[in-house]
Amino acid sequence: MSDSDTTDTMISPETGVTLRRDVRPFRVAYKGQEAWVDLPGFYPESDDEGLHVGDDMQVVDAALRILKEKIDGIPAPDTIRKFRRKLKLSQREAGSLLKVGESAFDKYERGLAEPSGPTIQLMKLLDRHPGLLDELKTG
Repeated sequence: MSDSDTTDTMISPETGVTLRRDVRPFRVAYKGQEAWVDLPGFYPESDDEGLHVGDDMQVVDAALRILKEKIDGIPAPDTIRKFRRKLKLSQREAGSLLKVGESAFDKYERGLAEPSGPTIQLMKLLDRHPGLLDELKTG
């Protein structure tokens, strides 16, 4: 939702209270680690919970992906995009070479799917040893 699509206020469908567009700190936790983000939304004057619409939750999703990368080694979409570009591959080429399907890297890079463990391991190997890419291409 773009800024031109949002208004400054709305009425809560649950309480009937007027909510105002604002940003508030929000804690994102994963496996004992945490990150704080500024979460946009519609909030009441009190400290009650807000209402989030459109792309409001994207900051939470991004923070969670960063925590998962740090803790579990699951690469975030930006990390996957940098890996692919480093090897000078299109999304289709990367998916085909890594045998995950031609549209897999599109989904990884948009955060719609996460690569499997073996795919992550292969990406790590290729990132450290880009010369192995030629073996995959001829292989």
